[in-house]
Amino acid sequence: MKLGVLTALFQDRPLDVALAALQKLGVQAVELGVGGYPGSAHCDPAQLLHNPPAIKAYKQKIADHDLIISALSVHGNPLHPNRDIALSYDRSYRDAVNLASEMEVPVVNLFSGCPGDSDGSKYPNWVTCAWPPDFEEILRWQWDEKVIPYWLEAGAFAVKAGVKLAFEMHPGFVVYNPETLLRLRNAVGPVIGANYDPSHLFWQGIDAVASIHYLKGAIHHFHAKDTYIDPRNTAVNGVLDTKPYSRLPERSWTFRTVGYGHDLFTWRSIVSALRLTDYDYVMSIEHEDPLASIEEGLGKAVSFLKDVLLTEQPAAMWWA
Repeated sequence: MKLGVLTALFQDRPLDVALAALQKLGVQAVELGVGGYPGSAHCDPAQLLHNPPAIKAYKQKIADHDLIISALSVHGNPLHPNRDIALSYDRSYRDAVNLASEMEVPVVNLFSGCPGDSDGSKYPNWVTCAWPPDFEEILRWQWDEKVIPYWLEAGAFAVKAGVKLAFEMHPGFVVYNPETLLRLRNAVGPVIGANYDPSHLFWQGIDAVASIHYLKGAIHHFHAKDTYIDPRNTAVNGVLDTKPYSRLPERSWTFRTVGYGHDLFTWRSIVSALRLTDYDYVMSIEHEDPLASIEEGLGKAVSFLKDVLLTEQPAAMWWA
């Protein structure tokens, strides 16, 4: 398994500077934003698409820093009920898939999106409970009329390009846990998989090891990000929390650098579960810790994960 970083945390500095910093830290892979929420500061499809010389030079720059590209990321909401917003994200998605194909990057990371509750909606509607019956009808309409039809076509587009789609299971979108991820995968096909990010699952009460085994064969990429769950605040208000991320002392949970939400044993167990379920690709750090600087938070994550990752192939069982 290789250690990687989503370079969006360095979006305020040139690519060469970011790559040099990551090479110095001993990172082996980069995940690059190409649109949507991660932006495209380090990899702009408008400059690279259908431009083989530019792509060759770009890939050489990555290789010159002893790095590989693990994935292109284009998180957005192509199912947004506002047609202009949806089309913008859809264009970014298709550019990302085409660019990944031309760059020979095997994975595009993204969100499933979330529609509204009807064709007349202005905003997405994320359903979180089964009653009153209105919610059940909204869910049926969203999946049958919007989610599955869109991703059947968009998934076929990715298959034709030879690219896998790795969905981050993120609350607020229709794919937010392993069950909904497999629901979409079963409807569309194995092109759909997870960009497994435990931080969004931890606060939902999901066990990382159990869910990794549940998703065996369906994990295409992995984000290394942690979550601290505040026992005092969750004891009072539970885990659903709409307060701004800036109100840290009041929140039920907060994103943290790996090791600052869950301990070393938890992360070692995650790595072991990934190996047991045949995931042996990249663990890509996504740094979103409000209590740490970029450099310190990233440095601690790299140091922590170097102690956690299993990078060599297992030995033959000479003792058995």
